[in-house]
Amino acid sequence: MSPKSSPQREVFVSRGAFIFAAIGSAVGLGNIWRFPYITYENGGGAFIIPYLVALLTAGIPLLFFYYAMGHRSRGSAPLAHRMAHKGAEPIGWFATGVAIVIGIYYAAIIGWAGSYMFFSLTEAWGDDAEGFFFGEYLKMGDPGISLEFVPGVLIPIILVWAVVLIVLLMGVQNGIANFSKIFIPLLIILFLALVVRSLFLPGAAEGLNALFTPDFKALTDHKVWIAAYGQIFFSLSIAFGIMITYASYLKKKTNLTGAGLVVGFSNSAFEILAGIGIFAALGFMAAAQGVEVADVASSGIGLAFVGFPTLISEMPGGAIFGFVFFACLVFAGLTSLISIIQVPIQALRDKFRVGNKASTAWIVGGMGVVSILLMPTVTGLYALDTMDAFANNVGIVGSAIMSIVVVGWAMRKLPVFSRHLNAVSSFRLGPIWMTLISITGVVLVYMLITQIITFVSDGYEGYPPLITGVYGWGMIGLLVVGSIILTLIRWPKETIDEMEAAIADSVAEENLRTENKGA
Repeated sequence: MSPKSSPQREVFVSRGAFIFAAIGSAVGLGNIWRFPYITYENGGGAFIIPYLVALLTAGIPLLFFYYAMGHRSRGSAPLAHRMAHKGAEPIGWFATGVAIVIGIYYAAIIGWAGSYMFFSLTEAWGDDAEGFFFGEYLKMGDPGISLEFVPGVLIPIILVWAVVLIVLLMGVQNGIANFSKIFIPLLIILFLALVVRSLFLPGAAEGLNALFTPDFKALTDHKVWIAAYGQIFFSLSIAFGIMITYASYLKKKTNLTGAGLVVGFSNSAFEILAGIGIFAALGFMAAAQGVEVADVASSGIGLAFVGFPTLISEMPGGAIFGFVFFACLVFAGLTSLISIIQVPIQALRDKFRVGNKASTAWIVGGMGVVSILLMPTVTGLYALDTMDAFANNVGIVGSAIMSIVVVGWAMRKLPVFSRHLNAVSSFRLGPIWMTLISITGVVLVYMLITQIITFVSDGYEGYPPLITGVYGWGMIGLLVVGSIILTLIRWPKETIDEMEAAIADSVAEENLRTENKGA
């Protein structure tokens, strides 16, 4: 393709297709294994109050912010930031880099879940789920950096990248949208079946009591409120380019705020459903072992690959239950991973005028190679855990802060975005929305400073400085440098002309809608 030719811009054919894709992005692994434990640790049923406050005051307002940025510019994260102001472009590249990092390790977790779907059928872990996962399956070595591969982990990760490549090569509508329209309903059906099965297990009531019994004293602890904002922030797939990219594929006249409300509340509904299913199952596990729910409650990788296999071995029909649980992890992970990878794909298309299939092949191929070199090794878990902690707590939070401060405050784009949203949507926004975005920025600054102080003073998980230096601080430093270098590369004139034309069309539409409403 000629450098000056224009790659055809893909679109979602309907708002429904966009909503399914956006829900598929938001509903990921964190909904299933992070929310229940965060709720349990932060006041139980009382946590729902700060959680809903965070959803309404931060999660949904930020969705609107990024929707407006992407839809108005019709561009990727770097281009959307650049069209807000030239000085903001590095923020878009940094967000794109964070998406790349997350995609690299996310594929590994999906590969593990795929393996465990079939391990569940025979309960391959035997009587020692922990020893099987860390020893026999991952073959974990001492903390460090190694290229000693584990074939049993390598093959599933390769298969994950193959599936992702096929879906993305099919395009935005035929690939992403159709994949989400099939697998999100399937995920919900399977997870509902899992929840219903969990509710009829002996001890399920004790698990639900442990989760939902409110501790209203917890509401006076600022850390509980920060945890609520953190959960909403991380679970909605905001601040690393996904929602900017997806919104850029929408037609000119699309109800953005209505879509944002559907996505936000659907994500939260799934999280609450996950909490019910997970803690009903943990209640059974505690009863079977004769211990308290607190003794078996955990989150993340430990819950999924140690806690649940132990549960599966103890419950009637555990093999089928386990297969469904890990199938849910695979489906939720794939829909999220596909959205994550689309961020750098669109950035490459915009900046270098690369065709749709070529950009997909380059990005998926490049990310896949790095993922296959790092993750299926005897030290892969150390890399994954560190990258996850720094990408989420420093990368994503830092990206959101920079967008709010530079684009929202310094460049004063909040009124512009509000005007755009109001021109194309039924639910109108005004000063309250802009105030909520500003308050969210302050909360995120507190979260980032607190986390950086913790990482600097305490390190991470007791890992050697080599690991945190390479996969943590080194990764963040590489993203910053890469963002600056990519910003220095000039945009093709054709791309800028197209984006300026898109914004001119948006301004004209905004003016027309304003005049009509005034009349």
